[in-house]
Amino acid sequence: MDNRGSSAIGGRTGYVLVVVAAVLVSAVLVPVVWEETSGPDDAVAVVSIDRTITSSTVDALEEDLREARQNETVKAVVLKVDSPGGSAAASERLYLAVQRTVEADIPVVASVQATGASGAYYAMLPAERIYTMPSSMVGSVGVRATKPAPPYGNEIRTGPDKASGTMEQRREQVETLRRMFVGSVMKHRGDDLNISREEVSHAKVYVGPNAVENGMADRIGTQSDAIEYAADQAGLDSYAVVEKEPPTLGGIILLGTDSGQPVVVKKSPVGYDGVDAGTPLMVYGEVQYQDEVITNGSA
Repeated sequence: MDNRGSSAIGGRTGYVLVVVAAVLVSAVLVPVVWEETSGPDDAVAVVSIDRTITSSTVDALEEDLREARQNETVKAVVLKVDSPGGSAAASERLYLAVQRTVEADIPVVASVQATGASGAYYAMLPAERIYTMPSSMVGSVGVRATKPAPPYGNEIRTGPDKASGTMEQRREQVETLRRMFVGSVMKHRGDDLNISREEVSHAKVYVGPNAVENGMADRIGTQSDAIEYAADQAGLDSYAVVEKEPPTLGGIILLGTDSGQPVVVKKSPVGYDGVDAGTPLMVYGEVQYQDEVITNGSA
């Protein structure tokens, strides 16, 4: 894919700017505010996917990517990924937003920091190249979901299928999502994979070098490497790097992204506190509501 185009982050408030030359990306030291610089007209936008993927976090990320497509100065986008995944529906929304950016002829490159797994891996599949650090965790192509809750004997329902479900129905739902996820991996990375579709569907998590070896990622490299490659794909010799200031965490707190370090949230990642909604999650590792471990899905 050789995406060359122009678009991008229209709202200038909340962005910082670093003026760089294509061959000097890693040498930049001090960022300056966009409004106060007279640097290059072209820019590479860095969009951070750095927390559990929920409807609310995707609202902001969709807006970031929409602004990137509309801003005529932004010629390429780098996804800075450090997320264990999240809600299946929210992950799909983010995947589609990234895909729309690619279809706008803007080079999109992903840079995995500590973790790019499950729903986060799904979201960055349309990227032209995936960079990973040697210690990054990449993959987890699968879905988890809770068992259906038993019916309550004193409950009144307006229809026989209201809030009903069997284990077989739940398995069918999760299997449908699994096939969609695996199918997307094969669509975007099938020509690069050195593992079978069956092994992809085992939902293993790979350390960076292994992910590159088996084709789940493309290169070992830093965010600067990803920025330089994105700029090269956009045909830029000199450019600015713009990165939106991270939003406040609100009700979401990430305490860790390793499989042994649960993701802790103050609110349900699917938006239904205290309700067995049966919503599958694309999350690598466990999800906790404060002190209670929740076994809702992962991918």
